[in-house]
Amino acid sequence: MNNDLLLEVKDLTKYFPVTRGLILERKIADVKAVDGVNFGIRRGETLGLVGESGSGKTTVGKCVLHIIPPTVGEVYFEGSDLCRLEDENLRRVRPRMQPIYQDPYGSLNPRMTVDGIVGEPLLVHSLARRKDVRERVGELLKLVGLEPEMGRRYPHMFSGGQRQRIGIARALATQPAFLVCDEPVSALDVSIQAQIINLLAELQERLGLTLLFIAHDLSVVRHISDRIAVMYLGRIMELAPSGDLYLHPMHPYTRALLSAVPIPDPVLERERKRMLLTGEIPSPLNPPSGCGFHPRCYERQDICSQVAPSVTEKDGHMVACHLFA
Repeated sequence: MNNDLLLEVKDLTKYFPVTRGLILERKIADVKAVDGVNFGIRRGETLGLVGESGSGKTTVGKCVLHIIPPTVGEVYFEGSDLCRLEDENLRRVRPRMQPIYQDPYGSLNPRMTVDGIVGEPLLVHSLARRKDVRERVGELLKLVGLEPEMGRRYPHMFSGGQRQRIGIARALATQPAFLVCDEPVSALDVSIQAQIINLLAELQERLGLTLLFIAHDLSVVRHISDRIAVMYLGRIMELAPSGDLYLHPMHPYTRALLSAVPIPDPVLERERKRMLLTGEIPSPLNPPSGCGFHPRCYERQDICSQVAPSVTEKDGHMVACHLFA
């Protein structure tokens, strides 16, 4: 493993079995949620992972954190393959990698105060004595822009943006090196989205964090991501530095996603060419043959329905498309 990489994912695959029968369950098919994903994240970098709902982004995040074990593949974190670690060794690694969840309303226990929610990881991982927990929680709340006195309140007493700040404080309690941000702003108002993204960027610079930032909107990840991976039906279609991806998108799917991002200039907005995709993302239970995107692709060729494209790379810009083979 490259020493510059904090995280390296190789051939990550996750299939969920579909069974029939109540007593004698029989597997009849597999839901191919993630199908051979490869990427690395350097220390201090933010990788944006983008795609439509159902593309497998959240499953990738859960497999990386080992919340669910992958079917096949390797996940190297700080040089250790998480897929090969025993439970006790995995438990030692967990404080170094933490999730930030999508729903600030559902991810906080309504029966616990903020002091209890943010302080729980400190007690679970024996990172602070019980008498010191409240002081440490106060420091974490200040770090995310909240007052320490708010620790005595319950989640329902906060706005959506404040709840997400509490979730971030909880994630930072274990002093992690790596955060998986699973659509952390999609449930928030647009004005609050910008505040949370700016907060994450500030925390990253201040604490030296590495981020996997999952989103379904390319406009959301643009200003926080160093590189962006575009995912479709369990596979990465394109991966490139952020500026390169926006200026020179290669994959037809990426170009279609970018054409849906609004432009503030009304003149440019009227003049630009829209690339509308027909139909819905296919079911991962029965994915198309060849390139998974070919049924909706406006540039498809005969080979696209027959052979899955290999990944080609030039100057750090990777794309899986027969147009560039």
